Amino acid sequence: MRMFLFYAIIQDMEKLERLNQYISKSGRCSRREADTAISEGRVKINGELAQIGMRVQDGDVVTLDDIVIEHSKEHIILMYNKPSGITCTTEQHIPGNIIDAINYPERIFPIGRLDKDSEGLILLTNDGDLVNKILRHENAHEKEYLVKVNKSITPQFLRQMARGVRIHNPVTDEMTTTHPCTLYQVDDQHFKIILNQGLNRQIRRMCSALDYRVIFLKRLRIMHLTVYKLKKGQTYRITPEETEILLSKL
Repeated sequence: MRMFLFYAIIQDMEKLERLNQYISKSGRCSRREADTAISEGRVKINGELAQIGMRVQDGDVVTLDDIVIEHSKEHIILMYNKPSGITCTTEQHIPGNIIDAINYPERIFPIGRLDKDSEGLILLTNDGDLVNKILRHENAHEKEYLVKVNKSITPQFLRQMARGVRIHNPVTDEMTTTHPCTLYQVDDQHFKIILNQGLNRQIRRMCSALDYRVIFLKRLRIMHLTVYKLKKGQTYRITPEETEILLSKL
């Protein structure tokens, strides 16, 4: 009987949502940022300081920095054709930040990054859980880019880029070899590249390691979503039907 009650309690606990997931779904931050906020004592459940790993049940009041966490009733997913010069940050004190550039009426944040000097497609959402699913490395979601370099492209350059380039990984502070990828030469100085990896400024650093310099970079596609119908600086909120298709691929 005691063993049965023990397993029943465990099953009930598994039905409850983890605190970091509950916070991220509100669109306030990612799960990792939620864990940081919890460890800094900025999160409370029903007025009591929360701990990492806690779970939330119906009726609990969760606050972050003494502001009640509320969930949006629906997914918001925006496609944005980011111009060069816009910074992918939610910190609105930074000039040219993406949140002020879009000026959307509800709280959203970018899925991943596209560096300030680059342009093209980036997704934004109010669902932190969606961010984790799209960015999770093991899911290997494709991203396609158009790149222009400062000199003529050689067959050797294309082969080296495709099989992987040795670059510095700023996260681990170690050298790493990039994953194999697909390249198509467009003309003398332009090529398209399809990655399933997302290291910081990866394409620029890959080219630099082979003595090339990127002078133009545009993201054309994330998974099946493309930038082609969006003018520079334009946003598009994907429909519920398109959202279901996207979620089915994650």
